[in-house]
Amino acid sequence: MILNHDSMKPIYVQIAEWLETEIINGNLSVDDKIYSQYQLADLFNINPATAAKGLTQLLENDIVYKKRGLGMFVKENARAIILQKRKNEMMEVMIEDLVKEVNYLDVSNEELFRMIEAIRKKGES
Repeated sequence: MILNHDSMKPIYVQIAEWLETEIINGNLSVDDKIYSQYQLADLFNINPATAAKGLTQLLENDIVYKKRGLGMFVKENARAIILQKRKNEMMEVMIEDLVKEVNYLDVSNEELFRMIEAIRKKGES
């Protein structure tokens, strides 16, 4: 992964998301030790404090746990937490965009629900 220094997303968030993706993809499994802040700093050529902030985000989101003196490790339900978090974030953005457009076009709730049902049925076949 290459960090996007031009992104509006802070580097520490990109680090946390990269580690989340490593967990989702199975590159890091339950109870695996994750990279230390210094390993991440070397890997991405960033300040160790920035890497630590990304690790803290994972800790606060209950994705990893800390063993004093040993480092951080992947929690048992980490993958499920990450998938739910990402699904919620993605759906929120998509729904906000949809609601803005629906309001702009003055589409009724009934018409919107009919359209959604038609698309869902089409996807089932």
